[in-house]
Amino acid sequence: MSPHKKAQLAFASAVILLLLSGLAAFVTIVRLLDSEKLVIHTQQVQVALGDLDSTLARAGWAREAYSAAEAGAEDFEVVAAEAPEQLRYLRELTKDSPRQQELSARLETEINNSLALSRHSIQFKKKSPQGAAGQDELARKSSPVASEITSIMQQMREEEQRLLAARVRVSDRLFVLAVAILAATFALAVVLFAINYRLLSAELIAREQAEQTARDREESLRRLTVRLLRLQDEERRKFSRELHDSLGQYLVGAKMNLDMLAKERPADEVLRGAIHLLDQSIAETRTISHLLHPPLLDEAGLASAARWYVQGFAQRSGVEVRLDIPDEMARLPKPIELGLFRVLQESLTNIHRHSKSSKAEIELKIAASSIVLKVKDYGRGIPGELLRSFRTKGTKSGVGLAGMQERIRDLGGKLDIQSSAAGTLVSAVMPLFQLKQPADASAAD
Repeated sequence: MSPHKKAQLAFASAVILLLLSGLAAFVTIVRLLDSEKLVIHTQQVQVALGDLDSTLARAGWAREAYSAAEAGAEDFEVVAAEAPEQLRYLRELTKDSPRQQELSARLETEINNSLALSRHSIQFKKKSPQGAAGQDELARKSSPVASEITSIMQQMREEEQRLLAARVRVSDRLFVLAVAILAATFALAVVLFAINYRLLSAELIAREQAEQTARDREESLRRLTVRLLRLQDEERRKFSRELHDSLGQYLVGAKMNLDMLAKERPADEVLRGAIHLLDQSIAETRTISHLLHPPLLDEAGLASAARWYVQGFAQRSGVEVRLDIPDEMARLPKPIELGLFRVLQESLTNIHRHSKSSKAEIELKIAASSIVLKVKDYGRGIPGELLRSFRTKGTKSGVGLAGMQERIRDLGGKLDIQSSAAGTLVSAVMPLFQLKQPADASAAD
């Protein structure tokens, strides 16, 4: 499995574990709420038992008050009427416990018995106010009933406490289990996130290393390209010199010999034709030599070489070229002059081959901090896809544009190309502060 797949698996597992942690936390909160409800339920049962006990006490007080002072019978009935409703409420609270329901039924029976004895005592008082012996008999019968009621209520309280303790124990166990699950899932999620982080870090490091390798290779390729361009310039200069000094001299010597022979044989048409061909060969050799590397570039500088080249280009191609160069321009370092001249040469060649423009404009300006060369045509323009590829990747642009870009970049400048259906503008910008040191160095050489 690839590191990327492992990182995805670790991340997905961590997310699932976090969801499980959230579920465990939810269950824990629910259990806590259930525990609080159980405590509240027990308190409600105890309060209901207390209310019922209070009602029975008040009923007893009302009966005693009537028996002693022949008053309070109506108060007794009012208080006794509350007992059935309180019993129903108590049965509702304890419906989830069969034991409590059984005790509630017994309690209801005993309370009804107690209330019946109380009513009988009141009725007996009404019929026989002086029947103390009868009242004592009823009191003796009421005493076990009251004791049973108290016992049943105490049993219900104890049963409710027992139920509460058992429920709390179950809730505590579930709570501990939920907390353990929450802690385990959270710890596993943290571990998986750490694994995912390490895998991603390793992948990022590998990617950075690959990118650095690609950048190193690209930089090496650029250096190689620049080196090849310099070697090409050197070969052009050497070949131009050989053409001019060697082949050119041989052709001139042959022409001189033919000229002397032509004086002896003025009527020889073949000889005149040979002399004419030699004249064309000498001119063509000189043109090729100058195109490979103009001698004016080394002798007089960029301005003179540019004027000579533009004039010859306009004559050969038929393209109308407007040249704007300062009349008195100081010499620049030789690499800079050569780089700008190659940009000018390549731009005009592209205009003639691809743009098919009938006119072109060339402008060379020296500002306070830079020198700018602009070559503009009014032809078909560069296709948008090719231009975007050249700007972003430097590909699909051909050797000419790539060579121009590498030359300018190697010299610390910037090449910009703007193109549309109305034409193309090539701009080469060189910072002057980077030119001073090479200029001084060349002057020292």
